[in-house]
Amino acid sequence: GFYLVGDSENPHLEFHQSIISGVEKVTHIVTDENIIGEPAKTNGIILVPVNTLGLCGSITGGKCPATTTEVYPDSPRATDAICNDAQVAAIVSGIDYVLQH
Repeated sequence: GFYLVGDSENPHLEFHQSIISGVEKVTHIVTDENIIGEPAKTNGIILVPVNTLGLCGSITGGKCPATTTEVYPDSPRATDAICNDAQVAAIVSGIDYVLQH
């Protein structure tokens, strides 16, 4: 399934939700209450201190929100092609959100 890792110190939940909304059109979203040991804020979104952990979302340091995407072909519903499509949908949805705000 697909999920996002956002920054607990600068959450931008609306940004993350817009990405999930775009991605759920092409693949399933992780709906577990805990994702990789972290409590989910909502379906497919967890928040951790990305700077402290040195995650991808901490690299830019820019004004625009950032996130780390995770998608795995872990079920019959997710092929390599679907995983690629999910990443493209995440990028497009994130850019659309930034352009609108």
